[in-house]
Amino acid sequence: MKYFTFDELTASYTAQQLGIDNTPDETAVNNLYRLVRLVLDPARQRLGMPIRVNSGYRSVALNRAVGGVRNSFHLSGRAADITTGNVEQNRRLFEILGSLPHCELIWERGGTWIHVAV
Repeated sequence: MKYFTFDELTASYTAQQLGIDNTPDETAVNNLYRLVRLVLDPARQRLGMPIRVNSGYRSVALNRAVGGVRNSFHLSGRAADITTGNVEQNRRLFEILGSLPHCELIWERGGTWIHVAV
């Protein structure tokens, strides 16, 4: 991982506040590394500016607490919700992500963040 850390892909304010264990299993860990290798690091490289992870891996309990769907790719470490912090830059990021491997690419809440999954 060049631009992202494992901690930022598993960190959760909600989990911390509710005392939820958000430790991924081995499969989810491998999927997180794959997500970064195939999508997040290349996107950051092409964009040329920082990308913040709002949500990466989610345990079942955390996913339930945040209202995630039952079959969310976050549960297996295959998805991240990301942002540059700016809707205009998120537009650029969305275009870049469209050219990278993905099975889901969603423009969320008017461009506040982008959901991407592999």
